[in-house]
Amino acid sequence: MSEEYSVEIVNPEKSFLSKNDVTEVVVPAFEGEIGILKDHISIISFLKPGIIKIFSKSGEESFYVNDGIIEFKDNNLSILTSLILDLKDIDKEKISEIQKSAQEELNKSDINDQEKYLLDQKLEVLKSIN
Repeated sequence: MSEEYSVEIVNPEKSFLSKNDVTEVVVPAFEGEIGILKDHISIISFLKPGIIKIFSKSGEESFYVNDGIIEFKDNNLSILTSLILDLKDIDKEKISEIQKSAQEELNKSDINDQEKYLLDQKLEVLKSIN
């Protein structure tokens, strides 16, 4: 019996990744990190800034994700995100640019608690990558 399922990651520019041999995906959801195996219950959740880890027969892959939505249904995982970066191809200048932008947003006086939480999370993850 196969323990594999399908995952597709889409960002505004294109279909970023499509795999059919995935055994587990770990996503940074608002509820905490969620590990998704085959036959997981159906779920829809929001992503917070963090690292998505994909385990498949072809190896492990890790991606930085800014935000987004996940849906798992009928052994198909869909991830929609505004920004995703492959950690193996990470551009240090791009990370620095995102960090600077997040820090500028964090320094604004009219920021609410939710925005502050997300920006703090983003900066923490980006520092761990850099």
